[in-house]
Amino acid sequence: MTHDCSFLEALDLEDDQLSFAEGRRESHAADWGAEQRGRGVQPDAVVWPESTADVAAVLAAATDHGVPVTPYAAGSGLEGNAVPADGGISLDLTRLDDVIDYRPDDFQIDVGSGVIGSAVDEYVADDGLFFPPLPSSGDISTVGGMIATDASGMKTVRYGEVADWVLGLEAVLADGTIVQTGSRAVKTSSGYNLTDLIVGSEGTLAVITEATLELAGRPHQIRGGRAIFETLDDAAEAVFDAIRTDVDVARIELVDGLSARMANAYLDTDLPDAPMVFLEFHANHGVDEEIDLCRTIFEDHDVARFEMSDDDAEMDALWQARRELAYAVASYDPALEPLHPGDVTVPISRYPEIVNEAKRLGEAFDLLVPCFGHAGDGNLHYTVLVDPNDEAMVERGEELYAAIVNRALDVGGTATGEHGIGQGKREYLEAEHGAGAVETMRRVKRALDPTGTLNPGKIFPETAQAALEQKRDRQE
Repeated sequence: MTHDCSFLEALDLEDDQLSFAEGRRESHAADWGAEQRGRGVQPDAVVWPESTADVAAVLAAATDHGVPVTPYAAGSGLEGNAVPADGGISLDLTRLDDVIDYRPDDFQIDVGSGVIGSAVDEYVADDGLFFPPLPSSGDISTVGGMIATDASGMKTVRYGEVADWVLGLEAVLADGTIVQTGSRAVKTSSGYNLTDLIVGSEGTLAVITEATLELAGRPHQIRGGRAIFETLDDAAEAVFDAIRTDVDVARIELVDGLSARMANAYLDTDLPDAPMVFLEFHANHGVDEEIDLCRTIFEDHDVARFEMSDDDAEMDALWQARRELAYAVASYDPALEPLHPGDVTVPISRYPEIVNEAKRLGEAFDLLVPCFGHAGDGNLHYTVLVDPNDEAMVERGEELYAAIVNRALDVGGTATGEHGIGQGKREYLEAEHGAGAVETMRRVKRALDPTGTLNPGKIFPETAQAALEQKRDRQE
């Protein structure tokens, strides 16, 4: 459906804040994941707000004219969260990129939602501070995007997810109402927790314009390394045993042998062609004791090599291989493409089981399924590689992908640990939460956005169906 967005020209926007140009609209019709899925719908207009007032004006006008608005930032999402499902306005928030206030004595910083995550770390580094839950994509994704999907990363096992470090938000509702949530206090029992309601809502309830983030002091002792195992089962069991024993580890990442081969091909590195666990320990004192405990546990699971270092260059090279695995997988074989970015999380006791199931299914379906992920919090990333021109192969891939998600749900896990529901995982929402909980979510959505202005076609299956019907009507 094409929407008339000419009303935007009457708003108090500069010429470079509004575009109807084909190229601009096309660039906002996909994100990293949607490019693989081909699910993007071009917006009818792109707007770059430069203040919260701009956001409020656009939303109020869009709601009055019945035009949908899809918040957009860096385009690094994997589930089509920021891709329009029904045209309308793409609201590009990347110009809200100011550091608004910084209070190092309180371990806090206020930033615009368009600030790149790694820029926060750079800004506070001289004071020995950092933003602990920064995800792996932190150098290409925005703070607003991280909050909207409740992202997390490699250090979640020690520091938690982004939601745990958001003290308050400034956000705009669909009708243009500006709301402030939370406070600068590190705890509160005052009223409804609107901050947590907006975190993870993927732009369907409000548009985040500013965030108050909590920071932490950088640890004095940082050690990193890897453990190499004969089998993937041994590696996964070693991770579970380490977490069960409460080893104080900051990062603990699983990489299977196939992923290691892909990383070597992409980065021209020499990782062993074997299952590995990447490790990093943070402490102000006693780090060697934690490393020794971890080594002992891993030896019980037949670890072949256990290598640690405190050299920054060596550790950076080690983690580069892990950070760039998604790119390595995508470029491994020109004839094959990633079907979907898998992102299940299970209780830690079931982690070895879900890893084993993913690899077993790969063999059963005769498909390449590289597996890696934030093992310490039970998060498994897996990718099913298929030839997009081979219909039977794609069908097998879809079946395999769904089987892993359903297995994760069966053991008490989630369909998405950190990427969000977006357009890619709507079909699993009710299976995970139950009909009652999903209807409650719908009621919240209708209460805050009764006109369905904000990011339609996301999260809820029925809004997705409506968007598909509208698209079908246009094609006919």
